[in-house]
Amino acid sequence: MTLNVFSMFDGVGGFIVGLNNANLAIGNNFFNTLYSNQFEPSRKSQDAYEVGMYQFPNMKHIPNDIMTVGDEKFEEMQQNGVNMIVGGFPCQDYSVARSLKHEQGIQGKKGVLFWEIIRATKIIRPEYLVLENVDRLLKSPSKQRGRDFAVMLAAFNVLGYSVEWRVINAADYGFAQRRRRVFFFVYRNDTRWAAHVDEVFEQTEVTSRSLDEIVEGPNQYDDYIFTQGLFARQFPIQQQIKFDGNRPRHSSHWLGEETDYDNYILNVSDNFTGTIWNTGIMRHGRYFTIDTDPIQEQPTTLGDIVQQAREYHIEKYGEDAYRTYIANYVINDEKKLEKFQYLRGSKRIPRNRPDGTEYFYTEGAMSPYDSLDLPARTMLTSEGSVNRSTHLLFENGQYRLLTPNEADLLQDFPIEWTKMKKGIDGVETEVSDRMRMFFMGNALVTGIVKRIGVELERIISE
Repeated sequence: MTLNVFSMFDGVGGFIVGLNNANLAIGNNFFNTLYSNQFEPSRKSQDAYEVGMYQFPNMKHIPNDIMTVGDEKFEEMQQNGVNMIVGGFPCQDYSVARSLKHEQGIQGKKGVLFWEIIRATKIIRPEYLVLENVDRLLKSPSKQRGRDFAVMLAAFNVLGYSVEWRVINAADYGFAQRRRRVFFFVYRNDTRWAAHVDEVFEQTEVTSRSLDEIVEGPNQYDDYIFTQGLFARQFPIQQQIKFDGNRPRHSSHWLGEETDYDNYILNVSDNFTGTIWNTGIMRHGRYFTIDTDPIQEQPTTLGDIVQQAREYHIEKYGEDAYRTYIANYVINDEKKLEKFQYLRGSKRIPRNRPDGTEYFYTEGAMSPYDSLDLPARTMLTSEGSVNRSTHLLFENGQYRLLTPNEADLLQDFPIEWTKMKKGIDGVETEVSDRMRMFFMGNALVTGIVKRIGVELERIISE
């Protein structure tokens, strides 16, 4: 069997790289990406799309805003055997980079793009989807925490799909970046895996139990969550229940009574209350969720990445070329260093509210530079600029910024992956450093996708 893939919101191909690496680990071409779509609103130059054109010249690339792609394109995919959709759908409306005052959740301009996944799913009817977003999605919006994610679960439920999810910090599982993202494993309810899940926990018995019993005692979901689910098998967690005082951090609820599609979604949106933790499963309209801790693996450090990038550059271009290259990222400007010191320092700044009353904006101090003995902090799209979140390295008595090659490696891409692009005219050109950093701030850790792919192949084979 082969899973033919449509990669939505493709970026620079993180899902494709991860699945291709899964193929290498499996030993056959189990995942075959046929289509990709990448479009960056408000940008004249579609650099990420052109990186995809350079890296995957034989793939069918769709350079249009997904909201303008007609149903006939999805019908074509269905006819050509697409049976899996992947994508890290735009997360700006949920990101911690947005203030609570301005967050918009699923109703936000980019939040509505989730419904394009649903539109594609309705037409293509894939057996599986693997999706990714920021972990704050589970608590969005601030005035009705968890509603947005519950609406997403309901949307898949009414189409006949189940959802397993897990918040994964890449550094907890051996990778070089402390990057927390929620991953969805979505499967159609007529797959053999769905039948297996029902064998793991007898749904009729679970739904007959009272909520108090499900919350307080062990139940049929536990084996799946802790040991038998896709994420449990590839990203092990500690088999214990966490508590807030005397309250266990897990729960189970119905999303709501299904009527027609629109009213069902509207009912969940209007009436959802509850907590959605970092691990869970939704099956037949009921979700079970639990707050879990990882069984941590030894992480790769920022120093390991720096060394790997250095060795690559020296082997390919020579030591003199590496010294010249790295000098481009050394900070000799005293004013720029002073700005970094200010941004990373503690602050207590008086500000005024709209009503004129004063308050103090505070920030705690960060370390003066990033430790090479730890995994890197989360990269943001602003990595190429001077700001508080930018990585600052101290190496050989000098301060410097990350190189784009190091950024590629921190997201577990091949080094120099984002260096070149190919325009629609076929001309190949280099990508600017700042754009390469932007790509990686938007990307995912491809090794997480690889492990998901390896386990998915194992699940289907079993």
